[in-house]
Amino acid sequence: MKARTYALIAAWLVAIIYGVTFTIAKDVMPKYIDAFGFIFLRVGGSMLLFWLCTLFVKTEKIERKDFPRILAAAFFGVAFNMLTFFKGLSYTSPIMGAVLMVTTPMIVLVLSAIIMKERMENRKILGILLGLAGTMTLILYGKSMVNAPNASLGNLLVFVNAVSYGFYLILVKKLMDKYNALSFVKWIYLFGFLMVIPFGWGKFQAVDWGLVPTSAYLKIGFVVVVSTFLTYLLNLLSMRELKPTTVAVFIYLQPLFASIFAIGLGKDSLSWVKIGSAILIFIGVYLVTQKKSNKPQESVSEEQ
Repeated sequence: MKARTYALIAAWLVAIIYGVTFTIAKDVMPKYIDAFGFIFLRVGGSMLLFWLCTLFVKTEKIERKDFPRILAAAFFGVAFNMLTFFKGLSYTSPIMGAVLMVTTPMIVLVLSAIIMKERMENRKILGILLGLAGTMTLILYGKSMVNAPNASLGNLLVFVNAVSYGFYLILVKKLMDKYNALSFVKWIYLFGFLMVIPFGWGKFQAVDWGLVPTSAYLKIGFVVVVSTFLTYLLNLLSMRELKPTTVAVFIYLQPLFASIFAIGLGKDSLSWVKIGSAILIFIGVYLVTQKKSNKPQESVSEEQ
């Protein structure tokens, strides 16, 4: 029970950090650095941090047969996922980008039912639908779209990213059950970095770093260290105790926290629509994260 509580706290922290990241990343690109250049910096910096960690934390040797899964996880969870997301975010608004990410729990639920033969409990389906309703209400009535030069393309790319991340959550679960997190994450980021080099190197070189203000450097640092390195570790911690569908539903909280952050900066205002949306989202997350209490203890532990 204690481990599950820590896992849920980790999932909440990830949602808060990601909610803040939408606005922070949007402040940096494409004004100072192109989306693909930012991804090159983000993945490369995180890869170095993960490999540095292995100098202080003992890791296991990965079996050769598991490298195809790691390569697939690197593609869906790092390279393709981040390239489509950041490019999409550079075209659409932060709030809309956050909202479109909520399609991930639906995707993961379906993929889990197909690939992992996970049962689609009525309680989980209701929770996901309530969260979806709250999130769509938040975007449709909560904030006008601003700073979105090509919203249609941006929204499509963010949706493609959500599908990609759904595949990643399914792929990485089996690795989590077999290895210590750092043992395979360092490889996921190494392969992911190699995949993004062809797209990001030229854009990274094109940046005139002398014109980039200190505030932008700090925001880039936040995205690399906190939004990528730290959240990846927290996500893996939560996935050790929770099902992929449970972890995915926390994405519903991202647009909520994105709105709270925007309101705090004076870029948005509070309304009853937003309060109602927030209530629906929280109820949805609650329903999905609660375990059935009427089962024997053995079954409950297997459900985690």
